[in-house]
Amino acid sequence: MPSSNPAAAPARGRHDRFWILGAICLAGLVLPLSFTAPPVAIPAIAAELGGSPVALNWMTNAFMLAFGSCLMAAGTLADTYGRKRVFATGIVAFAAVSLLLALAPSLAALNALRVLQGVAAALALAGGNAALSQEFHGPARIRAFSLLGTAFGLGLAFGPSLAGWLVQAQGWRSVFLSSLAIAVLATVFGLPRMRESRDPDAGGLDWRGSLSSTAMLALLTIGVLEAPERGWGDPWVLGALIGSALLLVWFVRIENRAQRPMLDLSLLRYPRFVGAQLLPIGTGLCYLALIVLLPVRLIGIHGLGTLDAGLMMIALSAPMLVVPMLAAVLNHRVGASTLCAAGLLLAAAGLAWLGWAAGRGEVAGLVAPMLLIGTGSAIPWGLMDGLAISVVPKERAGMAAGVFGASRVSGEGIALAIVAAALAGLLQWRLGQGGAAAGEALNQAAQRLATGDAVRAQALLPQFAPAALRAAYDSAFAWLMYALAGATAVVAWVVYALLGPVAEPAAQMAASAEALCEDGVR
Repeated sequence: MPSSNPAAAPARGRHDRFWILGAICLAGLVLPLSFTAPPVAIPAIAAELGGSPVALNWMTNAFMLAFGSCLMAAGTLADTYGRKRVFATGIVAFAAVSLLLALAPSLAALNALRVLQGVAAALALAGGNAALSQEFHGPARIRAFSLLGTAFGLGLAFGPSLAGWLVQAQGWRSVFLSSLAIAVLATVFGLPRMRESRDPDAGGLDWRGSLSSTAMLALLTIGVLEAPERGWGDPWVLGALIGSALLLVWFVRIENRAQRPMLDLSLLRYPRFVGAQLLPIGTGLCYLALIVLLPVRLIGIHGLGTLDAGLMMIALSAPMLVVPMLAAVLNHRVGASTLCAAGLLLAAAGLAWLGWAAGRGEVAGLVAPMLLIGTGSAIPWGLMDGLAISVVPKERAGMAAGVFGASRVSGEGIALAIVAAALAGLLQWRLGQGGAAAGEALNQAAQRLATGDAVRAQALLPQFAPAALRAAYDSAFAWLMYALAGATAVVAWVVYALLGPVAEPAAQMAASAEALCEDGVR
């Protein structure tokens, strides 16, 4: 049986490793692209295929549901049956499904295929991350994972812009064809050079743990996705969240009794492992939330065109091109805990600055704080993938990749849902202070205004002039930014404490992390 030990495998040339890294980074680019790009094509899809708003929204939700709920099981599959095999299965299936999506004859077929695409994406991400950890070691691993984090961030940040251009130039089906092209490149250039590796002590898949974790994450994802539209008190939302909590308890019991669990719960005793899982929550609060909120503000409230809004968003996204690699270079001399905490604190300062500028109704004044937020967020973004893999022995790299992927998707999804609900709640409070009577009209107007639909919000509250609605939005948005700044600063402090306040450069991190976890995973 192939081993995870690099010494037991044939020597891998630097040229081959370069192609493997490039292929996995292409996969890391196309997977978030598949989440952020298709929603831009929804109007064009609706014009051709029809469908209700709920059915159209599930084109995005179906992908996220399948992707997020399958990540942990995919990581265990990679350790058990081989990282290359799981990555190959995922990326080839992703390419095939992308082609079928481009040929989809109906919205129902499109949504069903998006579920399959999400499953394929989970296999490709977990298998690719685990395979990458076998090819690079020490400081080289930090640099490799910083590149992967950069690719992932670029897919999230620039997906909407690419999709908008493709829809306008070639139609909505070209969005899925672009995913097909990138997946084919990753397959052709990466797979022939990738070696197989797996956990030599794996005794088979923990089916009970896999099924319970997948069901738990599926219900959690459903609850988070439906909460902004239905409300947190809706019976379906509450049922999904309560069901997820009960399945979590069952999952913990299963894993505690399993001889070879898919998630070694003893790792939760190690602060560094927990700290690595918290990093996506911090970046979700200070970066991903703005990717969703700012275009709505710029287009719906300030009246900017799509192109102008996209150009402004470059201030938030551009640091992802260079800062993650700079963070990897700095990590040779400065500990990851210090870098991650400093980055999150920079982002928190930028959020406070953004809130001040937004409260004054500025547009051009938003650019500088956006640049500061993007720079601060990009520092931990370039390190957290490598940290998540490095805090466990390499034999369990697939498990670490799956757990981190699941915590990333779940944490970011929860952060986005809470931010959306908080903005609507703050708007409802501000409009109520302005004289709007409590009731369904106020609730609906707040929801419409939170999504940038000022015209319908005013139709629901005709007593408010457009300037008054905008002032209410500016005030609510400012307070939301202050709250996010505080929450990001708290995450920065907790991450710094858990990852270790004593600086540990990348040269020592891999060895010390494996030694730290060795006793807990034997």
